[in-house]
Amino acid sequence: MLFRDRTDAGRQLLPRLAAYRGRPDVLVLGLPRGGIPVAYEVAHGLGAPLDVFLVRKLGVPGQEELAMGAISTGGVRVLNRDVVDALRISPDVIDRVAAEEARELERRERSYRGDRAEPEVAGKNVILVDDGLATGSSMRAAVAALRQQRPARIVVAVPVAASSTCEELRREVDELVCGATPEPFMAVGRFYDDFSQTTDDEVRELLAAGRASVPADGSSRA
Repeated sequence: MLFRDRTDAGRQLLPRLAAYRGRPDVLVLGLPRGGIPVAYEVAHGLGAPLDVFLVRKLGVPGQEELAMGAISTGGVRVLNRDVVDALRISPDVIDRVAAEEARELERRERSYRGDRAEPEVAGKNVILVDDGLATGSSMRAAVAALRQQRPARIVVAVPVAASSTCEELRREVDELVCGATPEPFMAVGRFYDDFSQTTDDEVRELLAAGRASVPADGSSRA
C-alpha cells in the first residue's frame, strides 16, 4: 500500500505543492467526497482556503454512463460536442438532463456549503484535488468547468493516478502533480490500506475545519 488512508495521502502530496505555501492567491478545491480529506491536508499545510467543487455528469438518456457533458459549481455547463453531434442529441434533451442534474448539484451544494457563497475563482491559482485518478473523467469535467470561471492557473493534484490518465490530463491544465503512477494501476482504492467511503458528515466537518484555519481575509493561521 502507498497510503494508510486519505489523510496520509494528503500529507504525502503536500511537499510537492510547497511552492504555493503562504500565497494569498491560492485556493484549494476538493472533489467530493473522497477528495475532501486529501484536499484538507493540502489546504491546511499550505495555509490556503479550502472549498468544495461539485461536478455532475450529464449522461446520455438510455446510456447514462456515456457523458454528453457536465455541470459544475458556479452554474457552468460544458458539453462534449463530439458525443452530442454524433448522437444528434437535441437542445431540449440536454436542457432536461441538465435541469435534473442541477437539482442534485444544488442539493449537494446546500448540504456541503450551507448558506455560504461559492468561492471566488477568477484570478486565483486553483489547486483541484482528488484522492486519485483512474479514467480521470470527473476531474476532466471539473477542469473544463473551472476554466470558464477564469482562474489564473489550474493545478490538478492527486496522490496516485494511472500514468496514461496523467499524460492525457497534463495537456489540459497549467500544472499536474501526480504523486505516484504505479503499474499496473487497476483501481485507486488498491493503493490505500483504508479506502472506506467518505461520508457527507465528514465532508462538512472538514470544510468547517478548513474555514476555521484561514481567517476571512485569507491570511493563514498555520
